[in-house]
Amino acid sequence: MVQEAPSASLRPPTPQANPETMADAQHRCASVSDMLVNAKMFENSQNPQWRVSPTPFWLDHKEVAFFESLGIHLLRFYQGLNRLYLESVKGTQPDWVHDYLDQGKPPALLEYGRMKRFRDILPDIIRPDVISTEEGMAITELDSVPGGIGTTAILSEAYAALGDTIVGGTQGISEGFASMLRARLGNSTGCVAIIVSDEAEDYRTEMTWIASHIKEHGIEAYGIHPRDLRFTEDSLFIATLSGEKPVALIYRFYELFDLKNIPKSELIMYSAKKGRVEVTPPYKPWMEEKLAFALLHHPMLKSFWSKTLGADTFETLDRLMPKTWVLDPRPIPPSAVIPDLFLDGSAVSDWQQLSQATQRQRQYVIKPSGFSEFAWGSRGVVIGHDIPQNEWASALNQGLGAFETSPHILQEFHKGRQYDMTYADERTQTIVPMSGRVRLSPYYFVVGDEARLGGILATVCPKDKKVIHGMRDAILAPCALRA
Repeated sequence: MVQEAPSASLRPPTPQANPETMADAQHRCASVSDMLVNAKMFENSQNPQWRVSPTPFWLDHKEVAFFESLGIHLLRFYQGLNRLYLESVKGTQPDWVHDYLDQGKPPALLEYGRMKRFRDILPDIIRPDVISTEEGMAITELDSVPGGIGTTAILSEAYAALGDTIVGGTQGISEGFASMLRARLGNSTGCVAIIVSDEAEDYRTEMTWIASHIKEHGIEAYGIHPRDLRFTEDSLFIATLSGEKPVALIYRFYELFDLKNIPKSELIMYSAKKGRVEVTPPYKPWMEEKLAFALLHHPMLKSFWSKTLGADTFETLDRLMPKTWVLDPRPIPPSAVIPDLFLDGSAVSDWQQLSQATQRQRQYVIKPSGFSEFAWGSRGVVIGHDIPQNEWASALNQGLGAFETSPHILQEFHKGRQYDMTYADERTQTIVPMSGRVRLSPYYFVVGDEARLGGILATVCPKDKKVIHGMRDAILAPCALRA
């Protein structure tokens, strides 16, 4: 487990340099807000959805180099995870691997995802959530259906217009998204439909924005609701201002657990099965499980990962991804222990031992692994040392009890380092300081054997917030290279 540095409480927050004058800071905030209003991300400048800072989130050269090199490691991990799962189904890797990843999933969806024509297809966008700690970076999650793409693109262009050197480039997100779609389309004719479900309604505006802007990069794309599709035996179509268009590629911005609520989802799957349309990310629920981190750290799979990923990638991810365990309630033999799980140096052989852990001992997070309405947007997250002991024991038992339908994981908690930033307070018309902790979310677009960094979204939450996620009290900003 990453331990907090002994001097962390005495170390001053890391400053994020700000404009020299109040007037300059206010002008920069107003410029960014205006662009967000024009993009319909804010209703108006007096009613922001998040706090706007006069500056982007600064990274130094070493930090930028870290993010530029991270993408290929994550792509290899996705390739390895897909291979591990399919070999487990085949019987050349342990059965329990796919049993864990299949737990709670509809058999028909699993059978569909395992079809030979989809065997090697992987998610085309990879977005890790990275926490900057006193000891370095920690990847707490991977998301292959990530929100924030359009938001990051808009913010990147807004701050670039103010002269800041944005990581990934001024239009890195739009260019990366377009390149990824172009690679997936190949020689296909037809347009791209970015389908946003009701469950993902909060992201509709940004996905519609990104659809309109990637047209500048040669991709005809439309942000639509699933009900806007028209099905024929030959193809899927959407109605546009210039007439009906055949759909060659669907970008799926909806979760697989929500398929039963997606209009025409069966028609989409049928069309993909018959090769009449491509769908990304693929219908592979095993690629969207947080418990994949537990598989990376499992001692029985170390040989597989080391050989499949290569020593460099394996060592990098083993260091960056927190130790993670599946909350499996089945009895453990008396002679066995839960791998690498300890309480004050003693091995844990029963989850109930952990339920009695003191506040100091329970530096852990419990969260749903995937395929659940509570597995995204920081829903369902419980931080052990932030709640009373009885609530911790209850959360642990609830996670164990949900195993059959919705497996949960236990993960080491990584405390973010503290940063000082400022933001525009619309009520007082002033620039005010804020100390907070940051989640860095880089967007990688897969093109062939490359995972290209398009940009990084920083979400800075006030230091009293234990879970870092998009909220009205958070500052959202793109990352930029510090001059």
